[in-house]
Amino acid sequence: MDVEAGDTGPVPVSPINFKNPLPQQVQIVPVVYIVNQAIKSQTRAQLDNLATKMVYYVDGKVKQAGKATFNELQIDCDWTRTTRDNYFYLLQRIKANPQLKNKQLSATLRLHQLKNQKSSGVPPVNRVMLMCYNMGNLRKYGTQNSILDQSELEKYMGNNLTDYPKPIDIGLPLFSWAVVFRQKQYIGIAKRLQNETLKNKKLFIAAGNNLYTLQQDMPTLGLKRGDEIRWEDIPAEKLKVTASYIHQYISSDTVNIIYFHLDEPILKLYTYDTLKETADLFR
Repeated sequence: MDVEAGDTGPVPVSPINFKNPLPQQVQIVPVVYIVNQAIKSQTRAQLDNLATKMVYYVDGKVKQAGKATFNELQIDCDWTRTTRDNYFYLLQRIKANPQLKNKQLSATLRLHQLKNQKSSGVPPVNRVMLMCYNMGNLRKYGTQNSILDQSELEKYMGNNLTDYPKPIDIGLPLFSWAVVFRQKQYIGIAKRLQNETLKNKKLFIAAGNNLYTLQQDMPTLGLKRGDEIRWEDIPAEKLKVTASYIHQYISSDTVNIIYFHLDEPILKLYTYDTLKETADLFR
């Protein structure tokens, strides 16, 4: 679920609902995403209350999934200097909750937080999950890949990764998207536009390595003739190159590999062997 700022305080948004119990062999790690605005102006007492509510809510969702308990809770927040103290305090209160006894608390870590450890701080959790994606300039016109740019990634790694004082898991991207430009100005992501549609020569003309020019209006998608689409995805070989680079700087005996995200359409693009081979590069 997400936690956003409501009229009367932080509120849950878009929580997952389980209609049926998950298979017994499936383990889950509940993840709560918190926007900075939800915690920026909260008092310590309000953060205490939020921590209690979050753990209670997560426990209820886990039971809805047919699980008696969970082994790890992950908190996702792109904290800043102005929200760091409140966020870290919230993490401490979550970790101190009796329902988290003997459980792991983890937090997501952005690349800029890895690089700027002195100003960003180190979250008071058991381990972190480094998000190795969304590192380029999404809004800049051109043929670059904003999801994963190897040269950009390497600017953040090295000793920053080796010397990080918490165990690190790695999140790798499997997702793709269509970035839309109108007169070379960014206007958004066409979430319902698929790569197969871009190959329709009656609708699009290839204008570069991954750029396509629309030949007619597509009002159902909010697109106009002349719009340019930059298709960004992560080929399997590119994923392996990234994994091979990262593993040099990380302890292989403790790392977990997380793919974001996994769903039926994504799994049609990557074989099980490809994903396993990529994960095995860390061993």
